[in-house]
Amino acid sequence: MAALTSTSPVLVFDGDCAFCTTSVLWLHQQFPDAFELTPYQRTDLAALQLTAEECHAKVQWIGDPADPAATRREGHEAVAALVRTGGRRRGGAVGRLWSAAGAVAVVPPVSWVAAGVYRWVAANRSRLPGGTPACAL
Repeated sequence: MAALTSTSPVLVFDGDCAFCTTSVLWLHQQFPDAFELTPYQRTDLAALQLTAEECHAKVQWIGDPADPAATRREGHEAVAALVRTGGRRRGGAVGRLWSAAGAVAVVPPVSWVAAGVYRWVAANRSRLPGGTPACAL
């Protein structure tokens, strides 16, 4: 298992899921250098205070690897934290739009919709473009 040495935020995802991998790689292209990507299958989860079950069920965001418990988000909240952070680091008008979208995604009633959409995508990821049987929950 690989230990993370970066102090950058970390997105932990299901590396066996083609849909998940494609999605997080796209996000990483939008926000280069804003966060680290790591599949949970090749990560020291204990160091991040995570379990394989949590990572298989939902994407995990660790805003500060030195203090994972204080900065951990999962599911739609992880995606919101990612775009907020990425938007701030990207800067400019586009960055401000991304950052605002991430901030709004965790405020009710938008957060209720975002959580529902995330649950649906997670439950159906094997059927989505790029999905494979390995993506099934």
